[in-house]
Parts: sequence; structure tokens; C-alpha cells
Amino acid sequence: MSSEETHGQAVELLEAVHRDLAATALPLALPGSEEARRDIRNALAQLEDYILPRYRSLDAPLLAVVGGSTGAGKSTLVNGLVGHAVTRAGAIRPTTRQPILLHHPADGRWFEDHRVLPSLSRIRGMAKREPLPASQAGPTPDAGAITSLVLVSDPAVPQGIALLDAPDVDSISADNRRLAGQLLAAADLWVFVTTANRYADAVPWRLLLDAASRDILVAVVLDRVPAAAEAEVSADLQSMLSREGLGGARLFVVPEAALDGMGMLPPAAVEPLRLWLQELAADAAGRADIARRTLTGTVRALESRVEAAARAAAAQEHAAGVLAGDARDAYRDAVARILEATRDGALLRGEVLARWQDFVGTGEFFRAMELNIGRFRDRVGAFFRGEPAPAVRVETAIESGLQAVIVDEAANAAEATDGRWRSDPAGRQLLGSDDLSGTSEGFADSAAAEIRAWQGSLMELIRTEGQGKRTQARWLSFGINGLGAALMIVVFSMTAGLTGLEVGVAGGTAVVGQRLLEAVFGEDAVRRLAKTAREDLHARCQSLLQAEQQRFLARLEISGGVPPAVLAGHAAALRRLAASA
Repeated sequence: MSSEETHGQAVELLEAVHRDLAATALPLALPGSEEARRDIRNALAQLEDYILPRYRSLDAPLLAVVGGSTGAGKSTLVNGLVGHAVTRAGAIRPTTRQPILLHHPADGRWFEDHRVLPSLSRIRGMAKREPLPASQAGPTPDAGAITSLVLVSDPAVPQGIALLDAPDVDSISADNRRLAGQLLAAADLWVFVTTANRYADAVPWRLLLDAASRDILVAVVLDRVPAAAEAEVSADLQSMLSREGLGGARLFVVPEAALDGMGMLPPAAVEPLRLWLQELAADAAGRADIARRTLTGTVRALESRVEAAARAAAAQEHAAGVLAGDARDAYRDAVARILEATRDGALLRGEVLARWQDFVGTGEFFRAMELNIGRFRDRVGAFFRGEPAPAVRVETAIESGLQAVIVDEAANAAEATDGRWRSDPAGRQLLGSDDLSGTSEGFADSAAAEIRAWQGSLMELIRTEGQGKRTQARWLSFGINGLGAALMIVVFSMTAGLTGLEVGVAGGTAVVGQRLLEAVFGEDAVRRLAKTAREDLHARCQSLLQAEQQRFLARLEISGGVPPAVLAGHAAALRRLAASA
């Protein structure tokens, strides 16, 4: 495979990593989630600001970001490097309110588009060849305008390298601190400025350690060092750099010196750093090595972030699965309890039992059952033809009783799910102030409609079963509603759960319904009809409660995103990419 093809595949991988990181959602309130979201945002910014632009333009000039602590003298140093005032320097903090990028005129095309730092708009500044007082030097943008990059073309900047004067890394402005971190992450190399009094501060060292993890080339400038302390301070700082894996960093000392009337350092004070930058700029092969080194280290650091994102996504997926499982378990149990209520004879109590008794009659009707089936059918048929209304009342009573059971169990499932979710920080966050511990609005009406639809399906079952020539006259004589009521009673005829007199009464009345149906359709057909009716009821109850549980599950849909395995695969591919560089 050619180097161009390999390079193209690397860009495709990085673009895929960017796409999938951007699509990674970590919405659940889990331990470490906020840190993981911040790391993903930082990874995306570095992909946009540095990694992808550099991979797409390996021959572009190096970007040297000048960063450091408040009051370290970054702007004064940059002014000294180009020999005249181009950036703001003064006692008011923060002084660097807007990043200023200085480049050689021949390199302007690399920075005028949005190749690097695409989130920052471009403002074209002008170099002032005559030194000006510091209070008037350089662009003076609005203090709040930190979304622009000021481009200044200056022949004093060596071709092949650009200098970017960044805000203070420990600025009192949170926006400035954020921007400083963003700019440093976009650098090919750092010029890190500190002072004899501040070189051990925690914030700069945190950033320097990040540089070490990325293997970025660092030049540390120790500014305003008293002559008497130069040897001691330099040795101590060099020792610290070595201990923290930055032993290869170049250390430049700028001695304490008075600024001239224009706020400029003596030229000799910055000469070693100026010469070093010129040497880097003049060595094309060396620049390419620096870019590759920084790029490889940054990809290696990106791999760790993507791997961490995969772990965070897996934790989110697991947590969402637990919450979804809680909801599904509660509603599945509710369906099971509803079906148990239809099997254990509970629905044959109360109003249903009374309406069925009204329908079939009492003593005389039961005595008739003991006679031959022909006489039984004739008497029942005459009864049905004479009084069709009681059958409808049985259906209505069954609808009312079954509706009450379904609504009650749905409310129990909602209360159980709401309680389980609120005991979990992630579930509590998803629910917020919403109370989902009861049934949804209109659920009772939906349940009633579904029961009526089930009853209608039973009538259709009976009508279909009775289409045969031998049985048609029989079921016509008994009536669809009467046979349907009998079939419902057979479906609910298991007497477990009834006690005492209820067993005898309900059991007896259920036998009446079964004998009636068997007289019309036959024993096998009745078993088949009852089984089909029960399965249909089961399916309808499941559908009702699954719709109810969506009130909870819909809140988990925001936790979707890129599968953890995809992110883990990207991390492995990035590891191979860094190893092959």
C-alpha cells in the first residue's frame, strides 16, 4: 500500500472517530460521567483544531503557541522576538484578551482559512513597524470578544513557523482559561513562559504534564530571573522537568532587565530563543519531524480518551439496561397478575357472578342440565330467545371487572417502576419532577376499549366456528351474545382462589357455560376456542401494558448513541496508527 493510501486511511479513521465521538451521548447521571463528557469535548476540539488539520496538511508551517501564567511576560516576549510591539502588554489583567497569530507573509494562506482552530473567526491585523507604547500596541479588541483569531503578517517571523500569543492559563477569566487550553492543544510546539517566582505553580505544571503525555516539543522560558538566582533557579527547574518526563525540553532564561520607553526587552535578552526558532523554521526536515512527533503523541493521547469514552458509554448502556429491566419486570409482573386473575376465578365473583346467574337462571336451569342434552339445548335456546338483554349485561360486567383489574395492576407497575427509578441517581435524573407513579391519562378508557375489542373477537370466533352446516342452526338458536358470554365464563372458569360457597356457585355456573358450548360445538372445539380466547386476552394485556411502560422507556431513548464496541474499535485502530508512525 502506498504512503498516500495509508495517509488517506488515517484521515478516514480520524474522521470516523470525530463523527462517532460527536454522536456519543452520556446523558445518565453516573459517577464520572461529567468528566467523561468533558474529555469527549476536549477530544473533539483537538481533532478539529489540530489532529485533522495537521493530517490533512502535513507540510503546513509549525504553530508555536506561547502560553504561561498570568504576568509571566508572554506578550512582552513575543514583542521582543519580532522586534516591535504587536501584542498588548501591561499591568491590567488579563492583558491577552484575544489570541494573536503572527506569521510570515508567505505563510498567510495556511492560517487565513479555517484549517486550524476552525471555531475561531479570522480578523486581519496589521504589523506596526515602529515601536509604540505598550498601552497602544497591537489590536485592542473588546474584552469579551474571545471567539476570533487576530492574524498579523510580519516578515520578522521566520517562514515555516507561526507564533500564537495565547491568554493566561490561570486567567481570572474562565473563558480565557478555556481558550488558552484550546490553543495549546492545537500547537505543534509550546513556548511555555514562567518566572523565577512562579515556575513551580500547579496550573502550568498540569499543562506541562499534558505536553509530556503527548510527547510535544516544549521550550520553557524562565523570565525575569535575577542574575544572582539564575544558576539555582535554572538548575531546580531543569531537575523538575527531568523528573516529570520533560528532560528534553529546551530551557531559555531571560534575565531580569528594565524595559525601554516603548515597553521592549533588550534584543539580547531574547536572542537565544529567536535563533532557536529561526533554526527550526529553516530546517524543513526537522519541522516535519516535529509535526509527526507531536501528531503521533496527540493521536496516542486521543486513543486513551476514546477508550475512556468507550468505557463510559458501556457504563451508560449497562445503567440504562438496569433501568429498562426494572420497568419491563414491573409491567411483565403486572401482566402475569392480570392473567392469574382471569384464571383463578376471581373475576367470577361479585357483579360478574350475579349477572351470569341472572342470565342462566338458578334452580330450574340447573335441574334441566341433568336431563338429556337435547332437552337442555331446547330450554336454553328458548331462554336466550326470550331474554337477550342479560347476555349483554354479562359482557358489561366482565368488561367492568376486567378493566378494574387491568387498571389496578398497571398502577401497581407504574408505582413500582417509579420507586425503583427514584432509588437510582440516573433514574431520578430522568424522571425529574414528573410523577409517573400512576397510570397515564386515558389508560382506563384504552383498557375498556381493548376489552370490548377482545369480546368482539370472541363473537367473531364463535361466528367462524359455527359456520358448519351441522352447528349453524344450533348457534343461531342460542344467539351470538349468549354463546359469547358463555365462552367468557369458560375462559375465567378455573376456581382456584374461590372459597366456600363461591366455589360451588361459580364452578356450577362455569360448568353450565361449558356444557352449553359443548352442546353446540363439541368438546374439542370448546377447548380450542377457550385457548384462543385466553391467548388473545394475554396478547391484548401485554400490548396495553407495554404501551404504558413506554412512558418510562422513552426517557431512556436519549441514552442511545454509538455502541461502546464501536468506540473500543476506534481506540484499537488509533493505537495501531500511533504505533505505525
